[in-house]
Amino acid sequence: MLAAGPAARQLARMKKSPALLVAACLLVAPLGARAADAAPAKPGQAQAEVTALLREFLSRVDEPAMHERFWAADLIYTGSSGSVKTKADIMLSFAGLKADPAKPKELATTYAAEDIIVRPYGDTAALTFHLVAHLPDGKASHYRNSGTFIRRDGKWQVVTWQATKVPSAGEKPAD
Repeated sequence: MLAAGPAARQLARMKKSPALLVAACLLVAPLGARAADAAPAKPGQAQAEVTALLREFLSRVDEPAMHERFWAADLIYTGSSGSVKTKADIMLSFAGLKADPAKPKELATTYAAEDIIVRPYGDTAALTFHLVAHLPDGKASHYRNSGTFIRRDGKWQVVTWQATKVPSAGEKPAD
């Protein structure tokens, strides 16, 4: 039996007023949805989502909106030359770039990911892969990349990235 305290009196009022009960449910429902979104990603799901995001990013690498989606605000990006960039630095590199309709369109470098490994750890995922940059002249450059993804508000974004150039034939690795 419930004690006749304030909570018991509130429950009794809700039972008498279905509208009040519905209103209470509507107020609490978004909290349950938020909790479901906050549940850690399942390993297979995380692997599929991060791999799909990587492939989408590589196919749309020249679009500022894709960079906005891919990189987290607190990104630290270490390029193959050792340069360190933030998301703001990357986004700034797109400033002022507009296609000139009078200028013939240049062939663009395209990118492919091979040997993709995604290791999920709850709402964090470690990614390693072999990046192949297909240059307009038919040559290719190769990189070993790694990144750390964090799942925030239901979406994966990169917080750290490291690119290492694989020496071409005849080049000596710098160790």
